[in-house]
Amino acid sequence: MARTREFDVDRAVDRAMDVFWRRGYGATSLQDLLAELSIGSGSLYAAFGSKDALYARALERYCSHQTGGLVERLETATEVRPVVRDVLLEMVEADLADPERGCLVVSAATERGDDPATVDRVAAAMRLFESTLAGALEKAKVRGELSADKNPVELARFLTTFVQGLRVVGQARLGRAFVEDAVATALRALD
Repeated sequence: MARTREFDVDRAVDRAMDVFWRRGYGATSLQDLLAELSIGSGSLYAAFGSKDALYARALERYCSHQTGGLVERLETATEVRPVVRDVLLEMVEADLADPERGCLVVSAATERGDDPATVDRVAAAMRLFESTLAGALEKAKVRGELSADKNPVELARFLTTFVQGLRVVGQARLGRAFVEDAVATALRALD
């Protein structure tokens, strides 16, 4: 007779996400995960299969949380520029408040670039960010909020790239003035 699971899998994924986010994949041992999740190795393997599979679930959760709110905000925005500005400044504030944490997508891309599943997940998250921005910028162009000579797809790709650089700069602790100047310059691309 199989034993019933004695822990909340969703909560375990959230806690694992936090560990991987703080430490990275390589610096997180199986023992670290077991201690943080307060489970035994048998339970971890029964629920997730492996550290890699748990990491994949944690990365998926992170991407869903990060992009879900952005998608909703951009799709319901009556003006795109304030939403883009707010999103960028929220990233700045998060990085200033906790510069060691950074962005799990950036960490995944740099640390796990040799893992095809991780690369695919990171690419999917960036494509969703880019396509959501492009759609919102296209609507802004139709409304006259964005100049007719602007290419929404190119701008969305620039901003997607800029966001990743912004997250890296946040971890480098270059300071508020540095990142706020960069955000102001990036927003001028929408003029």
